[in-house]
Amino acid sequence: MITTTIFPSRYVQGFRATERLGEALKRYGQRAFLICDPFALDELVPRFREALEREVTGHFERFGGESSEGEIGRLADAARAQEAEVIVGIGGGKTLDTAKAVAHALERPVAIVPTIASTDAPCSALAVIYSPEGAFERYLFLPKNPELVLVDTDIIVRAPVRFLVAGMGDALSTYFEADACRQRYAPNMTGDPGSVTAYALAELCYHTLLEYGLAAKTACERQAVTPAFERVVEANTLLSGLGFESGGLAACHAIHNGLTVLHETHGAWHGEKVTIGVLAQLFLSDKSWATIDEVYRFCASVGLPTTLEDIGLKGVDDAALRQVAERACAEGETIYHEPRPVTPEAVVDALKAADAEGRRRRQQA
Repeated sequence: MITTTIFPSRYVQGFRATERLGEALKRYGQRAFLICDPFALDELVPRFREALEREVTGHFERFGGESSEGEIGRLADAARAQEAEVIVGIGGGKTLDTAKAVAHALERPVAIVPTIASTDAPCSALAVIYSPEGAFERYLFLPKNPELVLVDTDIIVRAPVRFLVAGMGDALSTYFEADACRQRYAPNMTGDPGSVTAYALAELCYHTLLEYGLAAKTACERQAVTPAFERVVEANTLLSGLGFESGGLAACHAIHNGLTVLHETHGAWHGEKVTIGVLAQLFLSDKSWATIDEVYRFCASVGLPTTLEDIGLKGVDDAALRQVAERACAEGETIYHEPRPVTPEAVVDALKAADAEGRRRRQQA
């Protein structure tokens, strides 16, 4: 059996890490083209621009708002005109995906500087392409991971706490999905099974959240960069990124995808819907009561959803849950990486069981 594991080339994290961005970028070239979302360009770039431009020549470009073919093309033309040697994305997910796509189009290295820790996307060899109106169009699978991911925790800690907590929800799925893939010898994002290294990192991600999640949230509420906060940012970004991409996906993200078909869930963030996928997966895969109790206690402690009402589905009926389950069980979905047989009926029942347990605990609190 052949296993494949993929990683970003360099991961840098810490307090005011952006002050070292120029030093890190000059490994890849002297002319940097930096794609920045409006907040990053106006509020964050002034903090480190002088230090960066002591090391490299930087051209800063404002991101237009959508990771669309048109915006990617516009920015690729601008980067080409600047004779850019390295592309940099600074901002949220769509900004970062656009930077990855521009770098791919120009065959240049890419550096990723996230301003929130709400998903594990910064480390991945993947970009999501949308229409100019914001509708999903396709995934762009890239031949390599970013050359550099640089995470400034002084920036991350100033974002709303909900971003960090949602990131914990996304990261919470990492171990359970990787473990399902391990048991079934299911493929990861490369198409091969993962390595023992990937599975071990996925497990470390889970235990980091359990041990430091609440302390990290408390620190973030006071905009305090503590060791616990640093650990959870790393879990949300690096460990979860390595775990999902090299360990594999299973039911949790498939159920998330199913939940998106219901308009009522659109106010919930990615990691919040993934959390419901985790809770349903606990029942779908017949996890022990000790594990179920551990996960529910963690979610309640940090403020992740534990009922369908928490993601906008108060009073949802079986017909709507059937729509979720049918989408989660679509052909080619990662739910079939689960080691147990899966059907739409089983997914509906798992969602109902997960919701009932969440409501039971809330009533007893």
